[in-house]
Amino acid sequence: MVLKNISAGVLAVAYEELGAHDGTPVILLHGFPYDIRAYDAVTPRLVAAGCRVITPYLRGYGPTRFLAADTLRSGQQAVLGLDLLALMDALEMPEAVLGGYDWGGRAACVVAALWPERVRGLVSCNGYNIQNIASSTRPAAPDMEHRLWYQYYFHGARGQAGLAANHHAFCKLLWQLWSPNWRFDDGTYDQTAVSFENPDFVDVVIHSYRHRYGFVAGDPGAEETETQLAARPLIAVPTLAMDGDGDGVMAPTGCAGHERFFTGPYERQVVPLVGHNLPQEAPVEFAEAVLSLT
Repeated sequence: MVLKNISAGVLAVAYEELGAHDGTPVILLHGFPYDIRAYDAVTPRLVAAGCRVITPYLRGYGPTRFLAADTLRSGQQAVLGLDLLALMDALEMPEAVLGGYDWGGRAACVVAALWPERVRGLVSCNGYNIQNIASSTRPAAPDMEHRLWYQYYFHGARGQAGLAANHHAFCKLLWQLWSPNWRFDDGTYDQTAVSFENPDFVDVVIHSYRHRYGFVAGDPGAEETETQLAARPLIAVPTLAMDGDGDGVMAPTGCAGHERFFTGPYERQVVPLVGHNLPQEAPVEFAEAVLSLT
């Protein structure tokens, strides 16, 4: 696969593209702490079915870079959605099927909610991923608070220093905790971990986990979008929500009950034993979900 690069919004986005240019457009979006390798076994199945597949590195990952030194290294939900929209514009892609999980699922949900005319269908792991920042300080059940320890760690200077010093080992630990039934080897992890060497990785990650709790200001250029998201907009595009019942960070119930946020055709699928990195752990099921919306 040949890596491509395109200027899109505030970023020079690195991405891989496979399939005929006139194929059904699909954009696949990775989460934290992962990268586009999560879709290596998904993409060939989609291409064989006639899709044009774009897998971009998100801001702060891999070869993707900011165009300007003074751009805030934000990781808030609004900029992730705006990055995706800018990429679609740069690729002259009027609409696409969007698939993603974690940060990538959030970006896909943002675009599906605010610009539904650009989304042919949505595959979102853990369902409605738009954050409710206004209620973020409300304590969750103790078992869920335990799962979110890493987010609270990032709120302080010690967590920021720890991620900077130990990002390879730290993110590997998250893989192990979040996908306890997935027996990945060091080679599989290492081919993704190189993406965490991006010079903006730590700043973007720390900002993301502080902004979602209201501890830091967001990007002024994304304020209008963030205000729209605060209203918890409904999603009207055809959606397939997926959960892995072995997910170590999201409770097995995952997106149960999220159907209230969707006004279009909606289906939920639970994949046995699979953890948080659903596309890489269950590529057949994920590919079939995407193809059901093409």
